[in-house]
Amino acid sequence: MKYLLPPLMVLLSFYSTADEKHAPISVETIVKTTQSWNGNTLPAYPKGQPEITILKIAIAPGVTLPRHQHPVINAGVLLKGELLVTTKKGKKLKMTAGDPITEVIDTWHYGVNTGTDTAEIMVFYAGIENQPITIKQ
Repeated sequence: MKYLLPPLMVLLSFYSTADEKHAPISVETIVKTTQSWNGNTLPAYPKGQPEITILKIAIAPGVTLPRHQHPVINAGVLLKGELLVTTKKGKKLKMTAGDPITEVIDTWHYGVNTGTDTAEIMVFYAGIENQPITIKQ
């Protein structure tokens, strides 16, 4: 059986040049990891029908999110503003615009917008259909 390159790979192959900074398409890996931000190994994916959820969350200046945990793997990028994420055990992650996060799983934590502008974060959840992606304490 003959395999064809996916169309994007064919397209990208036409644009690989010696002068990469002027290429019309660029690909940058932001995060590739097997661990959450606190160093814990990510769990195996649960069985069931996969369900992807993408949320864009806006947090006003000075607002503290309720303490919560995620039973599914999720990752995001802080699009603008500042955010301080703290686990129940006191581990902290300070984020500024552009920073990625691979969230902690089954770990109580909360976030605080420590800046003067609204913080916006885009988060991608790899869950299972009909299962929660966030549990509030």
